[in-house]
Amino acid sequence: MNRPLQVTVLGATGSIGLSTLDVVARHPQHYQAFALTAFSRIAELRALCQRHTPRYAVVADAEQARALQAQLLADGLQTRVLVGEGGLSEVAAHPEVDVVMAAIVGAAGLRPTLSAVQADKRVLLANKEALVMSGALFMQALRDSAAVLLPIDSEHNAIFQCLPGNYSNGLTKVGVRRILLTASGGPFRELPVERLAAVTPEQACAHPNWSMGRKISVDSASMMNKGLELIEACWLFDARPDQVEVVVHPQSVIHSMVDYIDGSVLAQLGNPDMRTPIAHALAWPERIDSGVSPLDLLQIGQLEFRAPDEQRFPCLRLARQAAEQCGTAPAMLNAANEIAVEAFLQGRIRFTEIASIIESVLERQASVAVRCLEDVLAADEQARRLAMGWLDGHGC
Repeated sequence: MNRPLQVTVLGATGSIGLSTLDVVARHPQHYQAFALTAFSRIAELRALCQRHTPRYAVVADAEQARALQAQLLADGLQTRVLVGEGGLSEVAAHPEVDVVMAAIVGAAGLRPTLSAVQADKRVLLANKEALVMSGALFMQALRDSAAVLLPIDSEHNAIFQCLPGNYSNGLTKVGVRRILLTASGGPFRELPVERLAAVTPEQACAHPNWSMGRKISVDSASMMNKGLELIEACWLFDARPDQVEVVVHPQSVIHSMVDYIDGSVLAQLGNPDMRTPIAHALAWPERIDSGVSPLDLLQIGQLEFRAPDEQRFPCLRLARQAAEQCGTAPAMLNAANEIAVEAFLQGRIRFTEIASIIESVLERQASVAVRCLEDVLAADEQARRLAMGWLDGHGC
């Protein structure tokens, strides 16, 4: 390797971004931070720029950019600060960039992630919403490019590791019967269903196994995160929804499994630390040290599995329905969920009303075929309007 690979981290101040930079810093001879982006955590982004000296930083608006640029110059750094969606797409597609970590949460990550694909980058996909929203378009863009797409969600990364290299020929043709998508069950897997309406945002964000941002923590608590992952798995691995089975596995040691027609089940195991899939995707097809401690099976003792309870987790049912409908349904599901989760975190609705908002939006807006990106964005916008209308109509 003549020079370190140049890495853009979209969403650098989030948990995935920080884990990525941790792995990058462990291998300075192989990787170097080229660009770091953040939405509103400007102080954290400044500290990361001081530590990793990227060529570019990207923030949400011009006022933030001017302030950060002045601070970085005062720090003696030559980092150039860019603004908004245009800046994100620029650092994702920059000709000197080799690897793009797509870790922006939600629909905001769609355009820059597509820009990275269209620019033939190695794309490490942690932004599941980009694929959920625009699955067919995204995968066609991938086929039309020389980009390499590697999944970062621990479950999809595990599936990728357990599938044969020629899985793109079709799961049935390579002997795959089912994909077994594991789920921790989140913080409420044992809570009586009648008490779910009273849970607080702080309780929902207290995941028992993983350290994550607030939005994805709530998604995990409602199991919408698993529903989005089901949709993502269908696109990544060309699977039908009925070929993907969700299994609750509280220990989060087995990250997912692949069931073959000969009776073999291959699983990927590891401690619940996102640096493992990040290191795998950065170095693939080679392996590098991630900084994660070895798995001690003797200390774990036993592994549990159970079926998900769709009465407790209606969001999982809604996501599977959206996957079966296809078209714009997944984009509407995602948009309604983003509005609902934000309202819950603000204390405007009860936890159980997250699913109510999503179901209302899907019932009021029919799914249509996706012909272009504008169809996806229009469905996203309409679903957000309907979700906001639900909030207004319920006195929120």
